[in-house]
Amino acid sequence: MRVVGLFAGIGGLELGLSAFGHEAILLCDILPQSQAVLNARFPDADYKSDVTKLRDLPADTEIVTAGFPCQDLSQAGKTAGIEGARSGLISEVFRLLERRKNSSRKLPTLLIENVPFMLQLNGGRAMRAITDKLESLGYLWAYRIVDTWGFGLPQRRERVCLVASINTDPSSVLFADENRLDRPKTDIGKIAHGFYWTEGHTGLGWAVDAVPTLKNGSTIGIASPPAIVMPGPDRLIVKPSIEDAEALQGFPRGWTQPAERVARPSMRWGLVGSAVSVPVARWLGKRLSQPGEYRAQESDRNNEFPTSGKAPRAARYDGNRRYTVNISADPLGIRPPPLVEFLIGPLEPLSLKATKGFYSRTRRAKLRFDAAFIEAVQEHLVRMGGEFELCSHEPTLEALA
Repeated sequence: MRVVGLFAGIGGLELGLSAFGHEAILLCDILPQSQAVLNARFPDADYKSDVTKLRDLPADTEIVTAGFPCQDLSQAGKTAGIEGARSGLISEVFRLLERRKNSSRKLPTLLIENVPFMLQLNGGRAMRAITDKLESLGYLWAYRIVDTWGFGLPQRRERVCLVASINTDPSSVLFADENRLDRPKTDIGKIAHGFYWTEGHTGLGWAVDAVPTLKNGSTIGIASPPAIVMPGPDRLIVKPSIEDAEALQGFPRGWTQPAERVARPSMRWGLVGSAVSVPVARWLGKRLSQPGEYRAQESDRNNEFPTSGKAPRAARYDGNRRYTVNISADPLGIRPPPLVEFLIGPLEPLSLKATKGFYSRTRRAKLRFDAAFIEAVQEHLVRMGGEFELCSHEPTLEALA
């Protein structure tokens, strides 16, 4: 099918979809660094920089992808949902779909990817405003939280994937596959552990034998790579390279290098952190081409959809009713390789300044950390030339979940 990518970023959705023949004909993103990557990697597609100035979708559009920023849902549901005051950039998606419908042309399939927080934003009203609008346009819809880790990449990254269609039951795209995987347990010294050194006071991005969800950094290009406690007796703490980060999202290493033509190299971290994991999009592309079997008669697939509060992790609409779907975040269940085998590097040691700041926050925090993890941080602090003082009120330390 022919694809229009709105808020395309660096083309993660479009790259994955292309593995099953879906072709990007128009890509839209406002960031110059994103445009540089898209122009280099999708040379046959047309480009637009501002979705608000896009008058209409191309006549032959069959799929619209949209990974709009979550904060642009902030007004949805506060007034009259999508229909009321402008609800950020999501309203532009519906504007283009309505224009297509009013022209009596076939409505395209819609594919949305976003963070799980969208399910609880405004007490769940934002998500309900989106599904209300989809139903008013005549769409069937389904959505599901999936985790990049279960697609064979050592990154813990949960995202909501929503498919809406008037031609195909989206449940046959999103719910036909399930292969649950158990997550590994903490074992400092024997396997690698990823964490965010920018946290540590009220929260901690944490992943066992993986990196936590890659972040998009700051708007001015301050990179925000995770840190990794490597296995072995020295328990070195390092940061991955930008090329490793690209690979952790499923892109070829060097995918975002064209961005350096128009922006500082550190901006590449933001592009990678905001991207859609390519294997997730590849799975979606396959199921859009080859819908699977969805067993709707199973009792756990027909639970009541709540009328208020946080939206469930997976749900569907069959044209008559909405249902909560009990299903895991692992469609394919491909266990990733050990993180230490995946990384190529170069791996950079976490700096003294970063280590001191992180360690200081952990000592003030009420969070409970694995004792071996704190010891590894202390050792790294000394290795980098710093000093530390043990708190007189060391908390009881327990393994992180």
